[in-house]
Amino acid sequence: MSTFSLSRQDMLETFIRFRKASGSWNEDYESRFRRFDRYCSQKHPAVLGITQEMVDGWCRRFPNETNNSHRTRIYIIIDLILYLNARGQISLVPPQAPRQEHGTSLPHPVSENELINFFRACDHHSPRGKSIQARCKAMVFPVFFRLLYSSGMRAKEARMLLASDVDLHNGIISIRHSKGNSQHYVALHDTMLSLMRRYDDAVRALYPERKYFFPAGNNSYLHKKIISKYFRRFWDAQNNSHAVVYDLRHHYAIENINTWISTGTDFYDRLTYLSKSMGHAMLESTKYYYALVPGLSAILREQTEKGFNEVLPEVWYEKSEE
Repeated sequence: MSTFSLSRQDMLETFIRFRKASGSWNEDYESRFRRFDRYCSQKHPAVLGITQEMVDGWCRRFPNETNNSHRTRIYIIIDLILYLNARGQISLVPPQAPRQEHGTSLPHPVSENELINFFRACDHHSPRGKSIQARCKAMVFPVFFRLLYSSGMRAKEARMLLASDVDLHNGIISIRHSKGNSQHYVALHDTMLSLMRRYDDAVRALYPERKYFFPAGNNSYLHKKIISKYFRRFWDAQNNSHAVVYDLRHHYAIENINTWISTGTDFYDRLTYLSKSMGHAMLESTKYYYALVPGLSAILREQTEKGFNEVLPEVWYEKSEE
């Protein structure tokens, strides 16, 4: 058992401040920390600090828990232990994180009719109640999901957009909360820009001083569980297939690639542009989408006179950021 002078709460708060200051903290970590703290309080109510028994018990794989879910749940706790060990606040053995298993399932190929059905359901969503929050949600979802569809943005990037990140005069969005904390920019299509201007005027009447472009309140943003919940509600109301929010991003990438095929566009130049607009740190992440377009290998051979492997290296399924 470790010896400690700080309480568990003090240790957690110290680590959280450190991670926030370094720009590597998010709401998912917050949720996992709360669960870990609750587990410690329930299993070891008399212990104020953090012990090896607590860590080992929490980091053990739960029944019916997948390998990747287990890894996701404990990874931030392993970082916590390493941080506290390095500062001499505890002396514990951090558990080993399980190896990540790469997904084998393919994204749902969204059809035009499914999209029409989905957005029809979004547009016909009626507020439940007369509260400002309920009225705001009815305004947010049709625009939020159309932004993902038209730009290929990650749901987290859109959720975390500050009102000041969206330049509605020039039609440019600055993405700050991207995967890997890399900043990039998205240029809006004229139709999407017009829709977002009308939306902004309407929401500003409800939240004149709002912090986030898609608010859950004056100074709060939408949680990812809310986005997933309403996506499923709208999708299932009109479609029989299974889809997730991230399929809108896949659809954006694949539709762009299909357009290049029909126009004979230079693939490498377009790939570079698509990679930047989607916030990929490396081209290899974007090349994954090429593998999802039927018959593309033959087309590439014909148009570029290069071997398939030169343009399409074997890449893993891009893990959904949200």
